Amino acid sequence: MAMIQFTRNYTDRSNDYGFQFEFFCDKCGNGHMSPFIANKAGLASGLLKAAGSFFGGSLSRVAYAGDHVKDALRGGAWDEAYGQAVGEAKQHFKHCTRCGRWVCPQVCWNEARSLCEACAPDLQEEAVHIQANVAVEQAWRKARQVDQVASLDMKAPRSVASSVCPHCQARVDGGKFCGECGKPLAAAKAHCTQCGGEMKPQARFCSDCGTARGG
Repeated sequence: MAMIQFTRNYTDRSNDYGFQFEFFCDKCGNGHMSPFIANKAGLASGLLKAAGSFFGGSLSRVAYAGDHVKDALRGGAWDEAYGQAVGEAKQHFKHCTRCGRWVCPQVCWNEARSLCEACAPDLQEEAVHIQANVAVEQAWRKARQVDQVASLDMKAPRSVASSVCPHCQARVDGGKFCGECGKPLAAAKAHCTQCGGEMKPQARFCSDCGTARGG
């Protein structure tokens, strides 16, 4: 008995009225749809059901009897339809004798080597792929050799508060005035009216003597 092809990578699209199959490339997934093959038993049963639903009576009983006949014949009819579909699909794929895969000739077949591209990659395609990967690696290497934060002064003390306007609380990226409210970013220094100690901009009480701001 001859071996059946495409048993690994196909989808059965058959229904009660006929048989149809999709076959896929084992490498990239490109597919081919086989021609629809009508199921005569299924068509007859469907027509009897349609007539039975309209006329009723004996035709309805004949329709359900037709279902049993269709089910009895489905196995052999399916096998025959699948065999025909495989024979037709083989014309749209190439069989790699090294790995056994069935692949599409447009994308995954190396015609010069008579093997699939998984077994015998196309050297021109590989060269382009390698060049692109090397270019990316060199770009990373070149970027690491350049100081990307030369303008960032890491010696100056920083805090979250220094990037927020003390008047409207908007985020700022430097400068002397807020871009939202226009007020100076450096808040005026406040001093305790009791002891004269300097008070933080948001402080409500003096940290030295406890006197309320403005008290």
